[in-house]
Amino acid sequence: MTKRMQFGGGAGRSLLAALRRGFGRHCPACGDRGLYHRYLKVNTRCPACGEELHHHRADDAPPYFIMFIVGHLVVPGALLLERFAAPPTWQHLAIWLPLTILLTLWLLPRVKGALIGLQWALQMHGFGDEPD
Repeated sequence: MTKRMQFGGGAGRSLLAALRRGFGRHCPACGDRGLYHRYLKVNTRCPACGEELHHHRADDAPPYFIMFIVGHLVVPGALLLERFAAPPTWQHLAIWLPLTILLTLWLLPRVKGALIGLQWALQMHGFGDEPD
């Protein structure tokens, strides 16, 4: 099995710990709150441990995951509310539109951090010793 296929990560890197740290917007290497310096702008290096973070490749994956997660929360909720209470359209909009926006904005940096943690744990895209 190749080192990228190992569930536990490579070179003693815990996959679960890296995902948890990234989701918490912490550096996947040391756990310090040094992953972002703005809302979604990743630091070049972790200010605490110096781990290089600039070569991550999150790209478009976090928004796709967010659409999947938020869609699976909001759509069943809206359908259940319509089935059992049948409120007017303006009430649906007043409930589901802000909830969708707030969930998206809250989850986006967390999912992006978890994806960076995954890449770090599996030594992808420059996080390992080998060039890509």
